[in-house]
Amino acid sequence: MKNIIRIILPVLLVGCLTTSCATTIQAAPTQDVVITKVHRPKVIVHKNVRYYRSKGKWYVKKGKVYRRVKAPIGARMVTLPRGYKVIKIRGVKYYTYNGVYYKRSGKKYIIVTV
Repeated sequence: MKNIIRIILPVLLVGCLTTSCATTIQAAPTQDVVITKVHRPKVIVHKNVRYYRSKGKWYVKKGKVYRRVKAPIGARMVTLPRGYKVIKIRGVKYYTYNGVYYKRSGKKYIIVTV
């Protein structure tokens, strides 16, 4: 019995000391992101507010900086961002990119909630 304890106890100690309970978390930036330059933005005016869309992200200009905002629901645009995906939800065709959903309406696309 003592021989078994001499063998098992070190194995258990090494196993407990080498395992980790740490988890990896990938944190997304909050909506309160401020930058000084937007790369080749598309300008969309919705409800008298100028929105700047670049690489699927939305900004509003305040002074000399751009503040990251949520996509304006109901805004209409002619083109979708590059890399969008086509999905069907309950038989309705939507286009999605970076968490924003678009629905086709005539020759334009409208930002919608799903």
